[in-house]
Amino acid sequence: MLEAAHGNAMAIIPLRAGSKGLPGKNIRPLAGKPLYLHSVDQALRVVGHCAISTDISDVLCGDYSPACRLVARPPELAQDQTPIAPVLMHVFEHLKQQDALPKIAVLLQATSPLRRDEDIRDAIALYKSGRFELVMSVVKTDPGILKYGFAKSGRFTPVSSPEFCFSNRQSLPEIVRPNGAVYVFSPQMFMQNGSLATQSIGSIEMPETHSIDIDTIADLKAAEEFLLRPSFSKAS
Repeated sequence: MLEAAHGNAMAIIPLRAGSKGLPGKNIRPLAGKPLYLHSVDQALRVVGHCAISTDISDVLCGDYSPACRLVARPPELAQDQTPIAPVLMHVFEHLKQQDALPKIAVLLQATSPLRRDEDIRDAIALYKSGRFELVMSVVKTDPGILKYGFAKSGRFTPVSSPEFCFSNRQSLPEIVRPNGAVYVFSPQMFMQNGSLATQSIGSIEMPETHSIDIDTIADLKAAEEFLLRPSFSKAS
């Protein structure tokens, strides 16, 4: 039986060697340690257990807590266009073979180093309420997207209600988007559906300042500047 800080839960941290925007970004130094270790340390601190899916040899050769499992990712699942679904399926099938498949999976992207401990705790708590099949972190974004639509064969189809296309931006309702920092769901549900897509999604909101998704050297520098502020603390 897998015991963790949040019961039968495990954090999943996917790491890929290749990156067009910032080569080797997952192992680049950030505020004194490799980028990916910020998520590993946070996962062990908050969730209690984690599994790292990676094709990075330096990561696979690392020395970690017994609560951290390494899952070697095959080359065909480490391509630029590889979606997250087959990567997660590979991890869960591996864990199932090891009799270590958790009831709750907490997907933590290493490229979100400003995610706070409380964001993870809040997402897990909302998921455990039983109201949703998936809980994810979101951040406020420009509501102007409600004025957009699809154009095909001369026909315009609004992405939402047609009246929004003719509304003043100031009168549009608040809009949020996934920021990629936290996803909480059932591995069993995922393995059955083969996807994270569901009609039952809950959300916890994160501030824009903590929603940096590192893809460039500028993102890395901005995150480091934030992390080194005396007032900033991820732990809570």
